[in-house]
Amino acid sequence: MTRELKPLSRSGKSASSLAANQGDLAAGLYILATPIGNAADISLRALETLRACDVIAAEDTRVTSKLLAIHGISRPLIPYNDHNGPQMRPKILARLERGERVVLVSDAGTPLVSDPGYKLVREAIAAGASIIALPGPSAVLTALTLSGLPSDRFLFAGFLSARPGERKAALEEVKGVGATLIFFESAQRLAESLTAMAQVLGDRQAVVARELTKLHEEVLRGSLTELAAHYEKSGAPKGEVTLLIAGPQESAPDSGKIDAALKAALVFMPVKAAADLIAGLTDGSRKQIYARALELKDE
Repeated sequence: MTRELKPLSRSGKSASSLAANQGDLAAGLYILATPIGNAADISLRALETLRACDVIAAEDTRVTSKLLAIHGISRPLIPYNDHNGPQMRPKILARLERGERVVLVSDAGTPLVSDPGYKLVREAIAAGASIIALPGPSAVLTALTLSGLPSDRFLFAGFLSARPGERKAALEEVKGVGATLIFFESAQRLAESLTAMAQVLGDRQAVVARELTKLHEEVLRGSLTELAAHYEKSGAPKGEVTLLIAGPQESAPDSGKIDAALKAALVFMPVKAAADLIAGLTDGSRKQIYARALELKDE
C-alpha cells in the first residue's frame, strides 16, 4: 500500500487538525459532507470550516445557499458539477495554487459518491495540493445501518442504467458478489428495477430506504418480488431512494455426494483423514462431515 506523507505546519499540526480551528484554516481542498435531509446533521468542524474558507465549490449553489442560510454562514459560492466540471477544475486548481481554502460540497451527503468530485481530487493531488476530508452524512451508510442486512461486507454500485439490456448486464456482473449490494435508484423506475433484480439475482431479501433523515423517512423490508409488487400497486414513491439487496445465499452441500465420497475414501483411509479430505473438497462443515464419517464407518 502506498502512503503519502503530508508536511506538517509550523505549529506541528497537520492540515486536517487545523481544519477544526476557525482562525487558522490551512490552504487546501476540503471534502465536506453535508446533511442528506435534516439540516442539524452537520458537524461543528464542518460549520467552522465553511465559515473560515475562501470559497465553496457546490454541486448546486442554490441548494448550498439554503444550508448556509440556516446556519448563518455567508461565503462566496461557485458551481462545480457534471456539466461544468471540465471548465471549472482548472479555475479551482488555480485557487489552490494561490493558497486558497476551497471547500467542495455536493447537494447532500458525502462528495465524490456519484458525483464528479473524484476528478477534481485526482487533479488536485497531482498538483500537490493538500486534501482534507471532513466526514459526515452518507445515504449509503445511513441506509445500510437501518437495513438489517449484513454490514460486514457491502458493495455500493451507484445508479443502474435505465436501459434494460445495460441494467441486466450490470446486475449479472454483481450477481455473485458475496456482499450486501447498494444502489441509488430513480423513484420512477423503482418497481421496474426491483422486478429486473428479482429476475437476475433471484428473489433475495431487500430494503428500500427513502427520504432518509427527513420528516417522511420510510424503510420497507421484504423480498424483491414483494417490494416490486408493492410499488407496482402503490405507484412511484416520492424522494431519494437507496436500495439494498442481500448477498447470494450459500448453497447447502449435497449430502448424497458427500456420503458417496466418504464411502469411497473410507475404503483406504482412516476416519479423520477421510473427513478432512472431503471437507476440504466440498467446503462443508468439518465437524459434521467427521460425525457422518463415523456413522458410515459403523455401518
